[in-house]
Amino acid sequence: MADSSTQSIIIGAPPDRVAAVICDFPRYPEWAEAIRRAEVVEEYEDGYASQVRFTIDAGVMADEYVLAYAYAEDISRIEWHLVAPSKMQQSQRGSYDLVGNPDGTTTVTYTLEVELSVAMLGMFRRKAEKMIMDAALKQLKRRVEAPGAAH
Repeated sequence: MADSSTQSIIIGAPPDRVAAVICDFPRYPEWAEAIRRAEVVEEYEDGYASQVRFTIDAGVMADEYVLAYAYAEDISRIEWHLVAPSKMQQSQRGSYDLVGNPDGTTTVTYTLEVELSVAMLGMFRRKAEKMIMDAALKQLKRRVEAPGAAH
């Protein structure tokens, strides 16, 4: 059975800057601690990645998998799903929802649903989930707000 989690964070940048960092997959290893490699394997005609191969090592969970991405026209929603089961995951679905605020910040809501293909003790599962959520939000925030951040 898949576990689903949702968390939000406010990032001190407009939605287009946040989306630019989220969509710059090859640079994930620079800021997302567990990601060793992120390689765009297929693109849409507009240049956005349609499939990305990730290699992760989060201590309790090392894996390699391909995610297929879809984007809202205004990039206010970026969603993905696991293309095929991997060593560790049966399925994965997720999304980033970006909402611009009047003060120039962005509320980012991250939702992730993962079904593991291996049994994992609840304690390790929660630790892995916390690491994923931290990377998805806190490390993203740090990257976007860093002085001289790209974009």
